[in-house]
Amino acid sequence: MNCFFVTDLHGSTSRYEKLFGLVEARRPSALFMGGDLLPGPVRLMSVESEHRDFVNDYLCRLFRELRGRMGEQYPRVFLILGNDDGRFQEAAVLDAASTGIWEYVHGRRTAFGGFQVYGYSYVPPTPFQLKDWERYDVSRFVDPGCSHPAEGMRTVPVSEYEMLYATIQEDLASITGTDDLSRAIFLFHSPPYRTGLDRAALDGRTVDFVPLDVHVGSIAIRRFISRRCPHLTLHGHIHESARLTGVWSEAMGSTTMLSAAHDGPELALVSFDPEDPSSACRELI
Repeated sequence: MNCFFVTDLHGSTSRYEKLFGLVEARRPSALFMGGDLLPGPVRLMSVESEHRDFVNDYLCRLFRELRGRMGEQYPRVFLILGNDDGRFQEAAVLDAASTGIWEYVHGRRTAFGGFQVYGYSYVPPTPFQLKDWERYDVSRFVDPGCSHPAEGMRTVPVSEYEMLYATIQEDLASITGTDDLSRAIFLFHSPPYRTGLDRAALDGRTVDFVPLDVHVGSIAIRRFISRRCPHLTLHGHIHESARLTGVWSEAMGSTTMLSAAHDGPELALVSFDPEDPSSACRELI
């Protein structure tokens, strides 16, 4: 069973066109899309934006056309949003999911070919102003150079409690409960902390004379993988990490962790068999 994984396309129509062509040519069983899929609020609201309603005017239309051409060979499509995707577009994503062109899996679980697929969009606090998909990680600590989830802007309001106290660690415990994760595939946006997948280009940078940590992934996600041992985890978010470390696939115990983040103009496509994820391959197209 061959599956595709992409992430951090950021509304690039050239990347999407390559992806649609590859899906139609190679006919994967499933396509996993790991967030930061849309142009982002600043580009989306620009008068120069090619698609003012990117989800409906572009993505939905192309996925419907692809399904029409592929028929019964159309893959399962699992997707989440990422920290650069305004949450105000979640409603359109959910509406499209009701038509069957994709399955929105943030905070959810669904069955797929003998596996269970889970999705989770939130990332730890960043320096960026859009906070729709940011959460405290394991505590209310924020790294130097980053801002608290309450200090930026949101496109969808949340409760004061959620903004000030919710953590990734608590979310993951709530989503999975006591589930057996030995056949679980997790579609995360954030990578786990201090791995080859979360290395940012922050070498030598300081804030108020405090050196910045070059590893910017989630401690909660790292602890979760170490303790719960899911079968496979998929990650994005840190575009330059694979270039800096040479690593896009890593193991933690029995868990295989894959990243499709990329900081070049190409489409980074990870192909994997969920029965043997350690044999995954990555192409820059």
